Amino acid sequence: MSIEVRSISKSFGSFLALDDVSLRVGDGEFVALLGPSGSGKTSLLRIIAGLEEPDRGTVHFHGEDATQRDARERRVGFVFQHYALFRRMSVFENVAFGLRVKSRAERPPESEVKRRVTELLKLVQLDWLGDRLPSELSGGQRQRVALARALAVEPKVLLLDEPFGSLDARVRQELRRWLRRLHDEIHLTSLFVTHDQEEALEVADRVVLLDRGKIVQDGTPEELFEKPASPFVLDFLGSVNIFHGRVASGRAHLGPLSVDYPEHPQAESAPASGYARSWEIDLARDGGETGGFLATVRHVSVSGAVVRLELTPDDGAPLKVEISRERFEALGPAPGERLRVTPRKVRVFVGEPGRE
Repeated sequence: MSIEVRSISKSFGSFLALDDVSLRVGDGEFVALLGPSGSGKTSLLRIIAGLEEPDRGTVHFHGEDATQRDARERRVGFVFQHYALFRRMSVFENVAFGLRVKSRAERPPESEVKRRVTELLKLVQLDWLGDRLPSELSGGQRQRVALARALAVEPKVLLLDEPFGSLDARVRQELRRWLRRLHDEIHLTSLFVTHDQEEALEVADRVVLLDRGKIVQDGTPEELFEKPASPFVLDFLGSVNIFHGRVASGRAHLGPLSVDYPEHPQAESAPASGYARSWEIDLARDGGETGGFLATVRHVSVSGAVVRLELTPDDGAPLKVEISRERFEALGPAPGERLRVTPRKVRVFVGEPGRE
């Protein structure tokens, strides 16, 4: 079942949540709606589900206009962040609930309800907990029950609103890998809202990044990460260092940094900013080289396979650098020491600095 939204706008009082948004999700595709708080991603999901009405625009399922259909008619499964399970019902009864409240004409016989619920509990690896109450489950288990309940009514589309947001980091990592495997097995058209860029890049076939009610980039995880359309995209998707300056005559002069920028061959200078991800920077002891620049080590954080350092150049803002444990042990940097800093990759954007 494909989903298409056309020119959707939505305001809440004076706040414009969505501003002329258009989007298509193909049959069986898994798409993440990513963005900061207030970007409009949950409003868009609720409009697709039929839980909110747009001020303008239309929603189409498989080419048919569904804008005026209520949520039940849209055959959508919705998974919320906070589970929304019935506390006094067992796991089995929670999953069966959507089937048992169908109209008499649509309600399956009890034998079919039991068969379907049993299959779903096996699918989410909880068939051994069917008689438990939600209070007897872990957070991750409760979220899987919520997913099974959404799937029980055989939805055409699955919508997930920050489903792992209330869980701790380790459980989130386990569940998102599990969700990806589940999607590969059932191939249900799915939209997944998150503000966690790592989650979106790991789970989704496609990532739609929103900011202030607009789509700022739509593409595969690799496309967004390797070819960011704006400074906002680059900054949102990871830890970056920003160097402000100007471009002129094919060079970008960015604080302590000077790099080739043939895209601006004119002699007349223009404001620009350069962006270097924290793990795209090399550190070395100064041997008199001309590349890069010198900076003083201010702080070292050693944890796991990655070591994080903060350095201060003579000209510019503090820098965040990430190196491997092996490189750290070979280099042995200490606070107060001066090292040569050489970014391996600098992405330059021309224009006044600021959010785009």
